[in-house]
Amino acid sequence: MPRQLLCLALLTLCSGLVQAGSMRCGTQLVSEGDRAFEVERKCGEPTYRDLVGYTLGSYDRREFKIEEWVYGPNNGMLSILTFEGNRLIRIETRRGR
Repeated sequence: MPRQLLCLALLTLCSGLVQAGSMRCGTQLVSEGDRAFEVERKCGEPTYRDLVGYTLGSYDRREFKIEEWVYGPNNGMLSILTFEGNRLIRIETRRGR
């Protein structure tokens, strides 16, 4: 039983590493950690751009803007990019409705 739990835990950990930390824009690639201007240069203007809110930095008391940019739909899929303080922190894909 403990061995099965260990295997399940390792499988869960590995599946998290496979999730998209990057997105292709034509021949260009954007990745988590890229700056907003780099993403816009490579992917163009997003279809939608929403201000989600603000958060405080973890090391200091500076306030950072949180934005979501939406690209697509491409082949029925939307790409939702989340920026915190002008840094790309998350890339999600979702079936467009």
